[in-house]
Amino acid sequence: MKFLQHLRKPVQKLLIHKVDMEKHVLGISGGKDSAALAIYMAQHYPELDIEYFFTDTGEELPEVHEFLTMLEGFLGKPITRLNPHRNFKFWLREFNHFLPSAQTRWCTQKLKLEPFRNWVNQWMKAGVTVYSYVAIRADEDYREGYNPNNQFLKVKYPFREDGIDKQGVFDLLDASGMGLPKYYEWRSRSGCTFCFFQQKIEWVRLRERHPEAFEQAKTLEKSAEENGSPFTWTQGEPLSMLERPERIQQIREDFEKRVARNEARKEKFANPLRANLVDIDDLYDCDEGNNSCNVCHK
Repeated sequence: MKFLQHLRKPVQKLLIHKVDMEKHVLGISGGKDSAALAIYMAQHYPELDIEYFFTDTGEELPEVHEFLTMLEGFLGKPITRLNPHRNFKFWLREFNHFLPSAQTRWCTQKLKLEPFRNWVNQWMKAGVTVYSYVAIRADEDYREGYNPNNQFLKVKYPFREDGIDKQGVFDLLDASGMGLPKYYEWRSRSGCTFCFFQQKIEWVRLRERHPEAFEQAKTLEKSAEENGSPFTWTQGEPLSMLERPERIQQIREDFEKRVARNEARKEKFANPLRANLVDIDDLYDCDEGNNSCNVCHK
């Protein structure tokens, strides 16, 4: 818990003189790491009046909203919803119907980062120092955090500073009784229903679990194609092809082979204390260094 040692004394002083000269915020993505960080901060740094927030694109999984409600109950305080002034479909039109992709992540910029900046600017313009806590773990040396260009915005990484790794995240969620969000039963990340970082098996399961969301993604993809967009939701394969019965069968078989390889590799290292927790990153053979958006799924 060393990352806040330098803050404790100033915080106490401010409580006596001018507490409103600093603000503490923590973004909740709907993913496991940010939820665990919220729990960790509430338990270990209760003296900090942290405001939790969630940037809602309007295209989130229902399981995400369910998990946020549970987390609010645990924290005993609301999670502020930041809604962008324009929704996903508006920005899709603004970007000439070009779908977002790993190369052009306009969705992250317009639906996540800008609403956050607009929200904290109200304090920074008044000279208030905003401390933003981000859930990058100690075992994620390859991840780069958000680099603010404003002297009044300070980004902190409690897990990295305090040595909390992936195992520690699972332990926090398990001990708190929160567990994992239900979407981890079939998907490796939070975020929009049609996140382009989804693997093919996750698109297949989105079609099964939320067919209306899958159909909406197909409609958006078709509109993008008609307007000259070079991108599809999954690289090199439109959803209309991915959903063909023979293709779905192939995707399932490929996924099962990956699961079998992972299970064989991990069998001798099994931890009975984690029997009730699914390591979703391993299950989906997910490379956490794949440049996926921290702000969306951490």
